[in-house]
Amino acid sequence: MTMRNFMRAAAIAGTALFTATAAHAQEAAEAAAAVPNPGNNAWMMTATILVLLMIIPGLTLFYGGLTRSKNMLSTMTQIGATAALAMIIWVMWGYSLAFGDTTYEGTLGFFISGGSYFLAGTDASSTAATFTDEVISKYIFISFQMTFAAITAALILGATAERMKFSAVMAFVPIWLTIVYFPIAHMVWAGGGLLFEDGALDFAGGTVVHINAGVSGLVLAYLLGKRRGWPQEPMMPHSMTLTMVGTGLLWVGWFGFNAGSALEADGSAGLAMINTFVATAAGALTWMVIEKLAGHKGSALGFCSGVIAGLVAVTPAAGNSGPFGAILLGILSAAVCYFFVAKVKAKFGYDDSLDAFGIHGIGGIVGAIGTAVVYQPWIGGPGDGSTALGTQLGIQVFSVVVTIVWATVGTLIAGYLVKLTIGLRVTEEAEVDGLDISEHGERAYN
Repeated sequence: MTMRNFMRAAAIAGTALFTATAAHAQEAAEAAAAVPNPGNNAWMMTATILVLLMIIPGLTLFYGGLTRSKNMLSTMTQIGATAALAMIIWVMWGYSLAFGDTTYEGTLGFFISGGSYFLAGTDASSTAATFTDEVISKYIFISFQMTFAAITAALILGATAERMKFSAVMAFVPIWLTIVYFPIAHMVWAGGGLLFEDGALDFAGGTVVHINAGVSGLVLAYLLGKRRGWPQEPMMPHSMTLTMVGTGLLWVGWFGFNAGSALEADGSAGLAMINTFVATAAGALTWMVIEKLAGHKGSALGFCSGVIAGLVAVTPAAGNSGPFGAILLGILSAAVCYFFVAKVKAKFGYDDSLDAFGIHGIGGIVGAIGTAVVYQPWIGGPGDGSTALGTQLGIQVFSVVVTIVWATVGTLIAGYLVKLTIGLRVTEEAEVDGLDISEHGERAYN
């Protein structure tokens, strides 16, 4: 071999060695980057448990205290069983339809994803991406999103309380989750989803959770009809004490809901945390002030209603607003929700038993549309100004309209399927006796 050929071979070998070394280094770096940050994992596990706290005991006590005593246990049991059923369905096929690894081409991919059912192929080493270069354990992400599906289905029951059969609830929930919740979650939060690709801002579920549940509850309430004696007979909450306890648990758990949606223990989570404090406080005080201005006394029920109105409105804006914008959302949401609960419901005569639509549906709409405003940097929002206010408003309104239409149509389908097969409503005798004894054979108080 001549010296020239030798040098050429050496150069080629050196280049190959360098390329292989560089490729190996890149693979090693990628492998290192794919290891979940233990702090983020720990925070997301905590956030997931906090969302469970929102359901049981938070929502069960909140809704249970608002019903008449003869229906308290049935309300709580429906919520608990709905959440449990949603968790099983989420693992079986829900996660795949909402966030699966298979991306469908064309129109179908706007509405659902695919992949292995029963979480096949996922193990303890699997990871899910966050909003930065970090990852978290995939099982934790699946569990976190699972609690969102569970509480959304449970929220609907506030509109149907005191008259829907337990068997009907258990039949309705799987159908509704499959044709309503999973597609909307995909559209808003998954890559390739219709509203995600459109640029809709929904940090923690203004559309996916609150508008979805509120509108679905209203539709189902219409299918059920009014409670016997409503509105002529007073149907006051039997225990504001329990409702107040439930409200507190909801507020505490909501930090997992909102701050957890950052998917990391970072500044975005901190922003969502402070916004969840101040928007809620503003909503609670505003509702009580409006009560006073309307000639009533500031009430515990008004405080609790304002707390939920503020929490609902700030949910889509939790990481998309500055604290001042969050306060404005809390004030506006409480005012608009009060108007719907106190005036509009009576005007149109729909029996939204515990105001699931009046607070969650309306508060979600206020928050989703208002997010376009509070996101802007000139009001202290985290936006960079690259999207004009008018453009973002159009995107937000479109996301609200799509959610309302999808939830309405899907709930009508699910509701009629159950109504025409096993029926939705308890008998008149069972309703008079109370669902605790007629549906479950027990009483909340002896």
